[in-house]
Amino acid sequence: MAKVLIIEDEAEILSFLKPELSYEGYEVDTASDGRSGLEMIERGGYDLVLLDIMLPWLNGIEVCRRARKFTKVPIIMLTARDQVIDKVTGLDTGADDYLTKPFSIEELLARMRSALRRSSAAPEEKSILTFRNISLNQASCETRVDNEIIDLTKKEHQLLEYLIQNKNHVMTREQILNAIWGYDYFGDTNVVDVYVRFLRAKLDDSFNEKYITTIRGTGYIMKENP
Repeated sequence: MAKVLIIEDEAEILSFLKPELSYEGYEVDTASDGRSGLEMIERGGYDLVLLDIMLPWLNGIEVCRRARKFTKVPIIMLTARDQVIDKVTGLDTGADDYLTKPFSIEELLARMRSALRRSSAAPEEKSILTFRNISLNQASCETRVDNEIIDLTKKEHQLLEYLIQNKNHVMTREQILNAIWGYDYFGDTNVVDVYVRFLRAKLDDSFNEKYITTIRGTGYIMKENP
């Protein structure tokens, strides 16, 4: 039985979510503010966290940012905000998924199952990936260009890792979305374009090289010999 923590200050949502998840077989705890929610995450024992953004005492973005310093527990953001930049901010702080209110319980359950599957999957053997002058350490999530450490977020690292693993092959936006965000992700594919821009700013623009090539109408490719 998976143990879930819901950090949400709206009593109506809590009164709906807790019995629904309990009925589905989850063990559920709740917190109504960010500070107490973070303390509960710190105590550990949770398999998944459902985290609202607009919270008293400590907002969900800050809760997620602090939690990522000591835990890899899957976090799904729940919020009324639906702008792409809000989604990107949530994901950039380390959230695994993002669900906009109002949502159906079926969609939430699907995303929870997806996050739990990814979390429980057997870890693959990690190694050093290289692409031209880029070196990516899969175990430590450290990326270097010409031996200079590049500061990448979790999603940026995953995207770069996926593109390097599939270098010299055109990867569609749908393939990238499924690989990085999961098959149960219901958001727009433009989140892929947003993260490619982030990577280009840190790699292509900073080092005056064209690492990532856009294939118009299809997706992206990293060519070993451009």
